Amino acid sequence: VQLVESGGGLVHTGGSLRLSCVASGGTLGTYTMSWFRQAPGKEREFVAAINWNSHSTLYADFVKGRFAITRDNTKMSLQMNNLKPEDTATYYCAARGDLETSHYSGDYFFWGQGTQVTVNS
Repeated sequence: VQLVESGGGLVHTGGSLRLSCVASGGTLGTYTMSWFRQAPGKEREFVAAINWNSHSTLYADFVKGRFAITRDNTKMSLQMNNLKPEDTATYYCAARGDLETSHYSGDYFFWGQGTQVTVNS
């Protein structure tokens, strides 16, 4: 499956953005979906994940209370509020065939090209 992200951009500290991810086939099916991010010079890190029926979500500690992951059958979204300069990164959508969420990037087989989020202080 091909994943396509959108919604990135430039915001000021405290601002909000909503990222979206869709699949080329039109449906996310029963894939477990997630967001990862990578800042320049840093390793890719887990942000959030959601299982196929939205009954299970997983968040990195640094986004709890600020970000919310949601999905339906065709689109996954990441609502990002109270953004900070340290949230600046390229955000990637990823999918795995297993029904359980995971924070490990190696568990995800399908990846999007990424969308840039820049937060100015």
